[in-house]
Amino acid sequence: MEAQDHALEAERRGHGAGLWRKGDAGSTAVDVGGAGGFGGRIMLKRLIVPLAALLLSSCSLLGEDADPALWVVKDEDTTIYLFGTIHVLKPGMNWFDEGIREAFDASDEVVLEIARPDPNAIAALTAQLGTRGGPPFAPEVDAAARDLGMPEGAIDKQEPWLAAITLNQLAVTKAGYCNAQGVEAALSDAAEDAGKPVKALESARGQLMLFDGLPGAAQSAMLDATVKALPGTKARLDRFVAAWAKGDAESVGAEMNRTAQAAPEVAEALITRRNARFADWVAARMDQPGTVFFAVGAGHLAGRGSVQDLLGEKGLTVERVVY
Repeated sequence: MEAQDHALEAERRGHGAGLWRKGDAGSTAVDVGGAGGFGGRIMLKRLIVPLAALLLSSCSLLGEDADPALWVVKDEDTTIYLFGTIHVLKPGMNWFDEGIREAFDASDEVVLEIARPDPNAIAALTAQLGTRGGPPFAPEVDAAARDLGMPEGAIDKQEPWLAAITLNQLAVTKAGYCNAQGVEAALSDAAEDAGKPVKALESARGQLMLFDGLPGAAQSAMLDATVKALPGTKARLDRFVAAWAKGDAESVGAEMNRTAQAAPEVAEALITRRNARFADWVAARMDQPGTVFFAVGAGHLAGRGSVQDLLGEKGLTVERVVY
């Protein structure tokens, strides 16, 4: 999940948007490198689905209250709230209130995986890293792409990692989820409105390089797993979002563990190593006074080897915030 979520996160801030889009009149067009976007933070934001969080549209409106999980680590002069984000939601889900809003309002600064990137720059970078001239993918890959509205052969112009993200993006959109409704976008807007500084843990280029740097076999495995998982996209994403909305960290963690088992090499690059870097950042930040709202993909705060687990190994106490 977090794997594609990252891809999506990168997208969420503006990454993959221009790779594939629908024309104004409902026609489809391959636009590798066009403006738009995977949203900005890869997310990293799915082999399977919740990692998915690319630029999405065609969302249906509904209303639903959500109370996602929130944690805190603090000492005498430093408080850091840990919040797990999700890169795609359906319009109308009310999560930015109560305890989440109180923690955000009390914070001096906001820390996200990646700051809002320039969509045009992201599109150009994605085109640079994500296009290829190799042989066509297996027939089932092209069939899946056609089923999701892409012209025959269009998917073959993309690197395997990007093809996986593109297919997942289209499937997530078809399921009724919208990247524009993602948590990071709301946090960025709120920080800007409140005049709070926003710090980025990573760059858009760095997140895309996580995918591009995967060995060929790992990329192919990612694409194969994505194609096989497409029929169950809506059910999995519904399940993941429902768990997140209820603050059910155990279920989110179980999904992350399943994803890691299905693609260990991808999980190592996109989750495990980054969890270690995020935990190091939090531990170092505890040496400075102030209150921080630290928001990263929900998959980093769930499952074995989560950021909380690693902070505990460093002697820091992480507590769940009850609200």
